[in-house]
Amino acid sequence: MNPCFEYTETELACLCKKDKALAKVIEEVGPIHREIIPDLFMALVHAIIGQQISMKAQKTVWERIQTALAPLTPEHLLSLSSDALRSCGLSERKALYIREIALAIVHDELKLDELHALNDDEVRTRLSSLRGIGIWTAEMLMIFSMQRKNILSRDDLAIQRGLRMLYRHRKITPAMFDRYRKRYSPYASLASLYLWALAGGACKGYTDPGERTHRAERSNRKKECRTSSLTTRLP
Repeated sequence: MNPCFEYTETELACLCKKDKALAKVIEEVGPIHREIIPDLFMALVHAIIGQQISMKAQKTVWERIQTALAPLTPEHLLSLSSDALRSCGLSERKALYIREIALAIVHDELKLDELHALNDDEVRTRLSSLRGIGIWTAEMLMIFSMQRKNILSRDDLAIQRGLRMLYRHRKITPAMFDRYRKRYSPYASLASLYLWALAGGACKGYTDPGERTHRAERSNRKKECRTSSLTTRLP
C-alpha cells in the first residue's frame, strides 16, 4: 500500500480557523487518507492516465498497467511496444506521451529529482513544457507525489464544483478562485482534498448551484467540437 498525503492537526486547525464553511465540511468528512505515489515517473504515468477520464476508469487502467507492465521504469516502458501500453486501456495519444517522457528521462533531458529544488511555479513551467503534461497534470504530480502543501488547481472540474457547492456560486470567476486560494494558503492542497470529497458527495445537504449552467456549457462545447470536426472535413 502506498503512503498517504501527510498533514498535521495544526494545519487542519489553521484551515478551520480561516474558513468556517470549510470547517463544517472538515468536521463532517473527518480525516482523509489519500494515497500518494512517491516515485515521480510512476506518478507522471498515473497522472497522464487520469487525464479526461473518471477516477474509476483511471484506477482500472492503472491496476492493469502495474500488473502487466511492471516494473514501471522509463527503461522498461521504452522496451515495450505502443500496443502493449494500449492493451491496458491507454489511448494511442497517452501511450505516445508516456513513451516521449520516458525517452526524455533516459536521455537526461528531464531530471525528475531536480524538481524537488524548484518552487511550485517553476515545477509547473518545467513539466508543462513537455508534450502531454499541462498545468493540471503538473499540479496533480505536486500534490500526489511531491506532497506540495499549497496547490489548488483552477483547471480541476471537481475543485470548481466543490467551491460552487461550498460557497453557493453559480460560477467561480478567476477573481473568486484567487481569493479562495489565498484564503487557504499555505495549506491549499489540504483544502483541495476536502473540496474533492465535497464534490464527490461526501456531505449531505450540499448541491451545485451551477450544475445546470455547466451541463449546458459542456453540451455546447460538444456541439461546437462536432461542428468544427465536420467543417474540417468539408472540401
